Amino acid sequence: MTATPDREALGTLLRHVLEVLDGDVAAVYADLDLADYRPRYSPLVRVLVADGPLAIRDLAARVGVTHSAASQTVAQMARAGLVDLAPGADARQRIVTLTDRARALLPVIEAEWAATTTAIRRLDAELPVPLADELYAVLAALRRRPLRDRIADTGLTPTRPA
Repeated sequence: MTATPDREALGTLLRHVLEVLDGDVAAVYADLDLADYRPRYSPLVRVLVADGPLAIRDLAARVGVTHSAASQTVAQMARAGLVDLAPGADARQRIVTLTDRARALLPVIEAEWAATTTAIRRLDAELPVPLADELYAVLAALRRRPLRDRIADTGLTPTRPA
């Protein structure tokens, strides 16, 4: 295992935590002979099951990620045979639909989601504050006052090189 990042390298620490969490979920899928299935696919799959085919922009909004992030994930899912893409109402729009392969995997995806949710609740019991609660609190604070403004307030902002 790699060393834990420095406390002050917050972005690195957040990415490290995400890599650990996603890596362990990916290992569960690998144990199920689904090494090409990524944890990041499940939120999109769950939305497509609930809402049916969607434009990538709508899918991104429903999952809470950028259009670019959703587009990249959808491209990976298409390569894995999990989704099909079709033209939308205009040339810029692409509609995402689950494939038969993805539908066949739904029982496994739902079982993993339930098991992971239970495991996270148990992890939360070991933490001073549930992880999701803390992350939502961080997002709310940053929406009230972005980090960029907080950095400027320090008076330590470097000057542009000549």
